[in-house]
Amino acid sequence: MTEGHVANLTRLFAYRPEVYRAWRQLNAAIKANIDPRRYELATLAAAQRLRSSSCALAHGEVLRDRVYDAETVRAIASDRHNANLDAVDVAVMDFSDRVAAGANAVTATDVAVLRAHGLSDADILDVALAAGARRLFSTVLDAMGVEPDAAYRTLLEPDLREALTVGRPVALAEAATPSSR
Repeated sequence: MTEGHVANLTRLFAYRPEVYRAWRQLNAAIKANIDPRRYELATLAAAQRLRSSSCALAHGEVLRDRVYDAETVRAIASDRHNANLDAVDVAVMDFSDRVAAGANAVTATDVAVLRAHGLSDADILDVALAAGARRLFSTVLDAMGVEPDAAYRTLLEPDLREALTVGRPVALAEAATPSSR
């Protein structure tokens, strides 16, 4: 996001700053043990499953800025199975997708697939934590009607923005305050 920009989610959590601090602490603890690229891929897959445009746009932007070019992120967001990712990354995203869709449907076979790709139980836990945390955060944002920030209209390439807008549309203008919703 741009300097001086107040994100819509920040406006929301102004009502409960202690909860937002706790979220950031939890998220930092999860990220401390997982490769940053893997975290972003797992988070993107969960955000897409949850149809959370806010989270898909934010994590797609991180992937574009730190790992891939815009066209690669667009390809990943559009069809990870045909985006030239390695098999481990696709398996991680598939697992994260399944966790976000409903963790009670995750099977021992799903976990075995990740083990077969060389992930340890701790690595698999990290992916589950990333997906589970995204489920919590995305649910709260969507339940409160938080729109993706209008800044994404200029920050992201149109094709990338379109691929990452999987739920609520990007806001047309910057929000004034949470109470104006």
